[in-house]
Amino acid sequence: MSKIVKAFELFDEQNAHDPNKEHFKGKVYPKELLYSMRMTDRLNEYAPNANDSLQLAARCQHICRWKIPRESYDMDRTGYLRWRNDLKKFHVEVASEILKKVGYGDETISQVRFLLEKKQLKKNEDTQTLEDVICLVFLEHYLEPFAERHPEEKVIQILQKTWSKMSGKGQKAALGLAMSKKSFSIINKALGS
Repeated sequence: MSKIVKAFELFDEQNAHDPNKEHFKGKVYPKELLYSMRMTDRLNEYAPNANDSLQLAARCQHICRWKIPRESYDMDRTGYLRWRNDLKKFHVEVASEILKKVGYGDETISQVRFLLEKKQLKKNEDTQTLEDVICLVFLEHYLEPFAERHPEEKVIQILQKTWSKMSGKGQKAALGLAMSKKSFSIINKALGS
């Protein structure tokens, strides 16, 4: 078995413990396991020649995320930023342990860390590709449920921030996603078109 396949198996094993569940196409999945599968599927479609580091980072981007709940931080901008920063460190830590166990060397582990920490967004092609895939997965699978739980003004702000993080290629791919009329309507509002 190749190292990347073994790493995926171990990432999935961890994410299979997510107590949060999501229904999708008649099946119930641990939430972060389903998210990681969606990340891999979207990356394979968006950047079929992605290197191992990028494939690994996409698969473990939310690894064990439920262990650091948003509610354990202040519910303001500062609390949100602290939570996001702590999550990045945590994901790097968990992923690095698995990558070492599988036999990856320091170079690959450093590259995965670099990507998970979103370093050099807009400057580094792999970081940008990962960010595009994250945004595409959000728009395709999570925008509508998110929009149902938040005021429209907040959703529009989030969409504008999401759009500005994406490359031109990512934005073009986003406009080609199979989404509901409701999702497209709010995206059009956010983009002012």
